Amino acid sequence: MSETYEKPPTESYEVTGRRTKELTRGQIKKARITGIVMLLLSAFVVVVFIPNVSGVATFGLSTVDDTIQLSALVVPVTASLWVLAMVLGFLGASQFVRGFQRKSTLILGISFGVFVMAMMVWATAGQEFSLISMLVATVARCTPIALGALSGILCERSGVVNIGIEGMLLGGAFTGVVMGSLLGGWVGLLAATLTGGVLALLLAVLAVNFRVDQIIIGVVINILVLGLTSFLTSQVLVKSPELNDAPIFPAIKIPVLADIPIIGPMFFNQTVIVYGMYVLVGSVTYLLFRTRWGLRTRAVGENPKAADSLGVSVAKVRYLAVIYGGMVGGFAGAWFTLGTVGRFDEGLTGGRGFIGLAAMIFGAWNPIGAFGAALIFGFSESLEEKFALLDTPIPTEFLAMAPYLVTIVVVAGLVGRARPPAADGVPYEKE
Repeated sequence: MSETYEKPPTESYEVTGRRTKELTRGQIKKARITGIVMLLLSAFVVVVFIPNVSGVATFGLSTVDDTIQLSALVVPVTASLWVLAMVLGFLGASQFVRGFQRKSTLILGISFGVFVMAMMVWATAGQEFSLISMLVATVARCTPIALGALSGILCERSGVVNIGIEGMLLGGAFTGVVMGSLLGGWVGLLAATLTGGVLALLLAVLAVNFRVDQIIIGVVINILVLGLTSFLTSQVLVKSPELNDAPIFPAIKIPVLADIPIIGPMFFNQTVIVYGMYVLVGSVTYLLFRTRWGLRTRAVGENPKAADSLGVSVAKVRYLAVIYGGMVGGFAGAWFTLGTVGRFDEGLTGGRGFIGLAAMIFGAWNPIGAFGAALIFGFSESLEEKFALLDTPIPTEFLAMAPYLVTIVVVAGLVGRARPPAADGVPYEKE
């Protein structure tokens, strides 16, 4: 008995040159909802921001230590807000009427960027805001997120889902501060990296050998590490505070490069962990897409049966990729203690491992794309911190929600569009 397939109802909606594109009603509905959101943002700027401010907003483009000093950017608040509101309104109306189906995600991202600019102008009215210091903080704060995304990419490109990144970050942060307090920062950094590798080994054994559900394994690792570090904090670190006082890696200024206006302080006056992130992003990109190991890893993640038929050991490839990913996660965990405050507190990572997973999806399982996504999340975190310093009328609780709201928006907008490796999360049993 044969079944007939009915094509979803379509209607002509977007005209590109001479070609009419047929879109399903679901796509049209989503495009119109996106347009309405943009129009609402425009209306919010007009109704809430514009009536309550006046004067100018001053944005600093240099720090006192910069060799080349740039003049501050001074903008009229009311006029700038009207321009930004009109841009949002134009984009929203265009999306609602015509639609940007191929570039809808980009247009939505631009719209949110314009809205953030409006918020910054509104919050800085009559005050001075150090834009460059916020950009420096953006790169620093994106580091654990980018490294967490790299950890997920290494694992998932081989076909193993790693939900346990948060636990690896937390375990690396704890081990790093203890060993750093005892033997110095570099030993602490190495210990944090190895801790992530050990936790990843547990994931690999259960996922590859015993074929346990990989989502459950990741959740177990997160709960295990959270409970273990909380117990050790109360029983060891509280009673022996000298074990919770590690040295912090100082910022290292790279000559010449650090003197480039704006870009220099952002990227070339950071700690060794941030520089390590640059190296890892470049190295993982090269290894995945330019080496035999990377080809085998991606083949195992897409079609393990075909890779096995060509003599590739699926188990070995997955073991190595997962362990490497775990070590990157442990290295990222050291940022929270050795790269910032020099001490450990319960739940210190604050969900950055899960935000790293969102950055991985946003970056389409590509290290460069994931780094770009991490910059967006890092920007939202640094923006929350700066808004708190500007004493805006927005409650601090809402400001603290900003990174997680961005995560929800990104995942909600991209799940279903970004395609993971075909065998991601699928256990393989050799025939």
